[in-house]
Amino acid sequence: MKKIILLLLITLASVTAVSADTIYLRGGTTLRGNVLGFINGRFAIQVTNGGTISINSANNRNSTTAPATRTVSAGEVVFLRPRDIDRIEIDGRSLDEARYQTRTLDVALGPNWIDSGIDVRRNERIRVDATGTIYANRSRITPAGLSSTDPSSPLPRAAEGELIGVIGGEYDAPILELGAGREFVADRDGRLYLTINRGNYQDARGAFNVRVRKEVDLTALARADDSRNQNDSYDPFGLPDESGSGAAVTRSRQPRDFPNRGDNPNRGDRRTARTLERTIDVPGNQSRGIDTGVVLRAGDQVVISATGNVTAGRRAGVVSPEGGRAGAGAVFGATAYPVPTAGVGALIGYILQPNGQMSPAFYVGSQATFTASADGRLYLLVNDDNYSDNSGSFSARIVYPDNQ
Repeated sequence: MKKIILLLLITLASVTAVSADTIYLRGGTTLRGNVLGFINGRFAIQVTNGGTISINSANNRNSTTAPATRTVSAGEVVFLRPRDIDRIEIDGRSLDEARYQTRTLDVALGPNWIDSGIDVRRNERIRVDATGTIYANRSRITPAGLSSTDPSSPLPRAAEGELIGVIGGEYDAPILELGAGREFVADRDGRLYLTINRGNYQDARGAFNVRVRKEVDLTALARADDSRNQNDSYDPFGLPDESGSGAAVTRSRQPRDFPNRGDNPNRGDRRTARTLERTIDVPGNQSRGIDTGVVLRAGDQVVISATGNVTAGRRAGVVSPEGGRAGAGAVFGATAYPVPTAGVGALIGYILQPNGQMSPAFYVGSQATFTASADGRLYLLVNDDNYSDNSGSFSARIVYPDNQ
């Protein structure tokens, strides 16, 4: 066994520029794929051509019973024990560039979010690219969305029809704008769901073709607990329907369909005395503001403190969360800013209600305590009427009630 592992490791180490490898299994099966590395006593291999592999019993290695088989498809990543491998032939490619789990799926517009089949962990880097066309009413929609907005969509202020995503099944999980392509770092553990940012789905036909690419952190997998490593059936690269984790729960696009929301479709039926804390960056150039991921109920007490600087155009220059000095127009509320009486560049906020309506914008500054005027999601932005020449960001710390 040690000789087999040593021989394979020497083969891998000797290759510096390596597009697909050939893996010959002892059972006679030949697989084409990319060897990602050796970890926890197994070789991680991303299959490029489908095939059938034998699954030996972990409890009785000397059993005379014919081993079970499993079909693997292109794009899957499997763990193979050295004793299952006869030899590996490395083809020209970089091993570092091959450490990705990739899945391609169609995302149509329907009543529920589409389960991507990929579980992500916090701090993992994800890349999502989309193509295709959806036809709805008289509109031809691409993943980047339309120039219009839809107040009944999951993100009422984002482009109508844009591809969006969310991690996990929680009601207050932040929604990600993905469009035709975006790379992001996961802020939580959970299943990745995808949908189209449009309220009405009954008049839609077609689908986006979406490729999700997740970087595999082999170093993190090496730190898995010993008891899990002793289990030969454990495969951290396995897709959800193969690793034993089971299928993800259905995530509805309608707030009323979430569990534990109570009689009111936009309220939970649990309230605790605990508070939660979240820190986010608020860029100065986002006219729609940033979804903080904080879901509030009317009457909730919220505390926000902010630091940092933004450049609010050439005339105002660099300002703190307090904003620039208010002019004569601001004194009388005669400006086009969201909060007319506040200075340009000041940190402000608003609540996006479940029906798509926005609460009146309010001043936050460097420190504010306020009572939520309505149920909804908290958004933060800077006070301006032209965001194209802004830069920089504020860091906002939010303390709010735990309504879950």
